[in-house]
Amino acid sequence: MCSLEKRGNLFILILTGQNGEHRLNPNLFSSIISALSRAKTESTRGSALVTVSHGKFFCNGFDLDWVNAAGSDEETQQRFNLLLDYLKQLVLAFISLPMPTIAAVNGHAAAGGVVLALCHDYVLMRRHRSVLYMIDLDLGIKIPEPFMALFRAKIWGSARRDLLLRGLKIKGEEALKMGIVEAVYDGEEEVTNSGIEMADDLAKRNWHGEFYVEIRKGLYSELCDILGIASKAIATPKL
Repeated sequence: MCSLEKRGNLFILILTGQNGEHRLNPNLFSSIISALSRAKTESTRGSALVTVSHGKFFCNGFDLDWVNAAGSDEETQQRFNLLLDYLKQLVLAFISLPMPTIAAVNGHAAAGGVVLALCHDYVLMRRHRSVLYMIDLDLGIKIPEPFMALFRAKIWGSARRDLLLRGLKIKGEEALKMGIVEAVYDGEEEVTNSGIEMADDLAKRNWHGEFYVEIRKGLYSELCDILGIASKAIATPKL
């Protein structure tokens, strides 16, 4: 599950429970999407959000135990497709959130967990004790187009190739050199505190949330087209 704390203009989304793995199943997806909806509703000018986690993992991807507990092959596929749909909803929710977002990746992020991290505007990471790892090739799973568009939007060139086609387990220092993350830190507490500090600094800019969303849409126009997110006309304020 997750919880959402509000400290002034800052929202802190905290992934909790499930032995620290935070595997994505309908319950966790619903909890995160509901928290983002609440943050959107309660947002004001100058809001920001940071996502943190407890335990060894930031997010260990889809809950495949839940998927494989289905009673038949057909139901197994239906459950997997349901998680893909939820993941798409999650990307939509982050793209539409009217505030800067930071992922404080203080543990491992695998597959859907990498997607969760990349949904944010900024990603911070532990230097050594966390990795980004796409396991889709190992499992024989095709990455659907909405998420491929996310990877194209957020990761460039050989870094994207090595993550997706070599299946590398990319540690924080490597991710920084590859341009995937903004900064790395030695300890879990440092990552969390730095994420909160960055969110606080961004919130102090007092940006208008609607304009922030529209500029984000323009920055990731291909992704938004695939997701079916249309741009919105907003009246320019008096300057």
